[in-house]
Parts: sequence; structure tokens; C-alpha cells
Amino acid sequence: MKVSVYVKNNGKIHVFDHIDFSNMDGKILWIDLEDPDEDVKDKLELKYDIDFRSDKEIVEIEASSRYIEDEKVIIANTNFATLTSEDNFDADMVSMILNKDGILFTLRKRAYRPFYNTTRRLLSLPKLYNNGYQVLVTLLENRIDYEADMVEFITRKIDKISRDIVSDELNNEIIMDIKELQEKQMLMRESIIDKQRLVSAFLKSELLPKENSEKLRILIKDITSLIDYSKFNFERLEYLQDTFLGLVNMEQNKIIKIFTVVSVIFLPPTLIASIYGMNFRFMPELKWEYGYPLSILLMIASSVGTLLFFKKKNWL
Repeated sequence: MKVSVYVKNNGKIHVFDHIDFSNMDGKILWIDLEDPDEDVKDKLELKYDIDFRSDKEIVEIEASSRYIEDEKVIIANTNFATLTSEDNFDADMVSMILNKDGILFTLRKRAYRPFYNTTRRLLSLPKLYNNGYQVLVTLLENRIDYEADMVEFITRKIDKISRDIVSDELNNEIIMDIKELQEKQMLMRESIIDKQRLVSAFLKSELLPKENSEKLRILIKDITSLIDYSKFNFERLEYLQDTFLGLVNMEQNKIIKIFTVVSVIFLPPTLIASIYGMNFRFMPELKWEYGYPLSILLMIASSVGTLLFFKKKNWL
């Protein structure tokens, strides 16, 4: 469990790691809860008349569960995807609550880089923050920046696969890498669209100060750009998938072509051998002294002739 309470006093922002409001002088901007105990949540709910959603409610996909607003509070639940140390994507839901006093409450299960970046910005530029609304906008900005980094990470992986495909050897793992990147890009696209819906809801909010509207509009433009870029990555992955399968088919066709040519080259000798392998009593060449060498020469000549014919037709 980790608790961080951000309090602004005399132009500076102080961070407390406990819930003890008797020792906190100044205005509370943000209360961040990372995997908190139930008693901490109950204490905050009682003091500020808010309601932290259960895990089941937070993960609901309906718009009515993702964003709730009344005259006292805004409750927003959004998906936070993150890049793990194994270059995989993992996602959890984060709950954000803004009350009428301008205090931001965030509830999350793990550490996320956007939260760390938001903390750094708060402490380095305290004069820019006077309420939780401004903190929320900064948190969303950092979140969109982080998702842009993850989209760029996928783009670099796509570039690597593109270089691997044009190499001489085609590895079957490439198609699995493409499939994995498609799943990652799908997860990222869902997360980005979720942020678009959330920011759009904030723009329509009656509680959010209009002074933040311009930043939110810029965020919408950034999100739209990310969605377009994600679509481009999807198209690149489909193109690489088609290219890989096409190259595999070409390699298979070459192998089949070799077997076909070999079969056709040995077809005339096989025919000659079959003729002289017949067990008829009257076959003139059976008692001929040069019959065997002549049949061998005929088989060699027929094979060479077939091979030269293929060469002339540029079939080899």
C-alpha cells in the first residue's frame, strides 16, 4: 500500500505519505492511492462524501460505468496499459474522482510512469497548480505522452520485422511476432480510444473549469493523431503479414518447381526403361549386341534434351 497526499502551502507543494489531515496545513490538491487498504478508503469516503468503486464496477465497459458526473463529483474509470520489463503490455483500470472542492482522488493497483511524471511536474512547477482539476489535466497529458511512446515502441518492432522479412532466410517466428504486435496494437488502440472518450466527457463537464478546456482540446487532437498512427501501424502489420506469406508461397513454389522439373526430366528414361522391361517373347532388340548401350544412350539423351528444352524456355 502507498498513499501520497499533495498539499499546497505558501506557494509550495508538500507530499505526505499518510492520512492525517490535522498535520496538513494548506490546500489539498491530490490524494493518490496505490493498492490501499479498505480502512483508508473508508476514511476518505466518510470525510469527503465520495464513493470509491469496487474492482468489478471499475472494469465495467459501459459508458455509464466509465464516467459518472453529478453536482458534487466526477468519477472516471479508465484503462492504463503499461510496458513490462519483458516487452509485453499489461493493463489495469485506474479510477479518478474529482469532488466539488477541486480535490483529485486516484485509485490504482500499481505504479505507472505517468503518475511519476505528474508528481515531478507538480513539485517542480507548483505555481501552475491550484486545484485537482489542473492536476488531472497534467495526468492525462502524461498518460497520452506515454501511450505515444508505446505506439513508437510498436513502430520500432514493426521496422525490425520489416528488415527481417527482406533477409535471405525466412524465420517462421516472424509470423508469430506479427500476430503478437497486432494484439499489442489492438490493446493500445482500445486504450487510446478510451482516453478519447474520457477527455470528450471532461470537455462537456459542468464541474471542470473552462480554463482547462483549451488543454483538453489539444489533448483531443493528440489522441486523434495517435489513433491515425495506430491505424497506420495496423495497415503495416497486415502488409508485412501478406508479404511474409507471399514470400513463403514463393519459396514453396520454387521447391515444387524443382520436384516437377526432376520428375519431368526422368520421365522419358522411365518410359524407355518400361518399354524394354516388357516380357514379350518377340522383341528384336533383346538379342541385339548393342541393345543395352543404345537404350542407356537413349535415356541419357532424352533427359539432356528435356533439360535443354527447359533452359530454352527459361523454365529453369
